[in-house]
Amino acid sequence: MSDTPDFQVIDLAGRRVLLAAGLDVSAPGAPVASERDATDLVGEALGAGADTIAVPVGRLSPAFFDLKTGLAGAILQKTTNYRLGFAVVGEIPADALRSEALRAFIAESNRRGVVLFVADLAELEARLGAAG
Repeated sequence: MSDTPDFQVIDLAGRRVLLAAGLDVSAPGAPVASERDATDLVGEALGAGADTIAVPVGRLSPAFFDLKTGLAGAILQKTTNYRLGFAVVGEIPADALRSEALRAFIAESNRRGVVLFVADLAELEARLGAAG
């Protein structure tokens, strides 16, 4: 289940992380574009004993970065309800970063640490290790 091409579980900083699309965060995979997709991710994570879900930017629907759609809120609420961390891995599209609301959301998320926006897996490991 957790070692299918779409998912792999690894240990980072003592945490079990479900990586959508495996170790290569640029690998193609099923898009995360709905609350149902979030439910599937949560199921995969819980089944694998993971406490954090990491999704490459390229796997997230552009609607995730448009906060007005509510997709990010729905996905993150689902993971939070199950006490799972969530990390967006990779460079956020420049057009999405034009949104002041999104930039503020990313900054606040990274400050709190339950939802993280990181450049790569090395940064995710560092952030998870700092959270202890």
